[in-house]
Amino acid sequence: MLIFSMKRLRILQFNMQFGQVWDAADPDNAPINIEATIAEIKRHYADIIMLQELEHVRPDGTHTPMPPNYSQIKQELKGYDSTFSFPRPDPRELPFGVGLAIFSRWPLEPLACVNISSPPIEFDFMGKIKTPTDRLMISADVTVEGQKVRLINTHLLAFFMLKSSSEENPGQRKLVEEELRKSDLPTILTGDFNVSKHQSLVDQFAAAGFSTAQSEEITWQRMPFVLDHVFFNDAFRCVGHEVVQSPASDHFPLVVDLELSD
Repeated sequence: MLIFSMKRLRILQFNMQFGQVWDAADPDNAPINIEATIAEIKRHYADIIMLQELEHVRPDGTHTPMPPNYSQIKQELKGYDSTFSFPRPDPRELPFGVGLAIFSRWPLEPLACVNISSPPIEFDFMGKIKTPTDRLMISADVTVEGQKVRLINTHLLAFFMLKSSSEENPGQRKLVEEELRKSDLPTILTGDFNVSKHQSLVDQFAAAGFSTAQSEEITWQRMPFVLDHVFFNDAFRCVGHEVVQSPASDHFPLVVDLELSD
């Protein structure tokens, strides 16, 4: 059961897969319905909304000058401040989802957009040998009832889809951990971490002083993995969470209620 109070922060973590809904019979060819995405986002009344995979990659890896999905979501979410970032354009980019956004009921102070390097692991994609493109991490500060809070959003490489693992290639996770250790503020980290054996990730960030809101329920419909997390340091306590069984994406939305500790 989720608890809602204006004294608490409600966080929505959602890999929206550029608006492509879930069809178990044919997930790769499911229709795009950005209106369903927006309806899913709105119905949780979140204070902080962290999104991944907002936009669909162009065939040549370039980006639209004005990201259409982000622009439409921004128009619909009246009363929210927001920030959005694409990764660097890259002709190797596969035709999936890219882009990170943070929406907040409080004014945002954008801090950084960090391109996270991917190792040159070769893999086959539709008969062609490819190497993975870089990932992304963005951050911003908000002030809640006089307290500054740091927000970090990321989307890491799915090593398990390349017949490897982030345990064997720890660089991306280590960079995120370093960012956590640098923060001396109440800090929330969200994202699609793409770690199939998620307990190693939970343990790693716990050593840096961060807990995950939940690690039991799967968050990805294609495989039974817990890929999506809301991490927070000891400035917060978790007072409720829900993995939402939604058809709006191949990832389930994760809604978390946090309260600043006294």
